[in-house]
Amino acid sequence: MDILYRRKTATAGEIHKALPDPPTYSAVRATLRILEEKGHIHHQLGSLPYLYAPAIAADRVRRSALRHVIDTFFEGSVEQAVSTLLDESSTSLSADELDRLHGLIGRARRQGR
Repeated sequence: MDILYRRKTATAGEIHKALPDPPTYSAVRATLRILEEKGHIHHQLGSLPYLYAPAIAADRVRRSALRHVIDTFFEGSVEQAVSTLLDESSTSLSADELDRLHGLIGRARRQGR
């Protein structure tokens, strides 16, 4: 899925080549079939080889995955998740990034979240 979200579309062969430690080509094809059956991806009709693309927008998947991580590892606490992220990246955040985060927190506060 990461490869498809980065590239927007890809064939099974392109996905196989892009994997860092790829399984067999058949395993990639089988996984793509399963992902398609579950509605995560689709292929463009009439294209041979099949050209696969994500069926769900990346921002929607991102939000769902993040919610799952927060619920699973942080007992549903956004504060704990953000605190952990800040602890891990405090030395790599620029002043501009910190200012933008400050602005987002201020906006959330004004909107009564």
